[in-house]
Amino acid sequence: MAQASAQALAPAVVLPATLTLKQANAFVLEQAKVIAAVAQTQVAVDASALKQFDSSALAVLLELRRQALAAGKAFSVSGQSKRLRDLAGLYGVAQLLGAN
Repeated sequence: MAQASAQALAPAVVLPATLTLKQANAFVLEQAKVIAAVAQTQVAVDASALKQFDSSALAVLLELRRQALAAGKAFSVSGQSKRLRDLAGLYGVAQLLGAN
């Protein structure tokens, strides 16, 4: 039973260490398949590995959120660095990403 609970909490999407404009489109296309296949009612994203990024990372997160909501799933992001939260605040999307 504990194994099922741990599995349910595992992130569906893990952001890479680098996510800039160069990687954004390919990453979104790859993760669209993952989101569609998530059996849980929530798509969890782990941003803790993200170290090098630009505003494209926000665009990726917003697109992943859009896809999750379109599939009728909740969306959450964990492991956000202060820099990512600050950037989300600067662009006015912190609440959408749970970064407030």
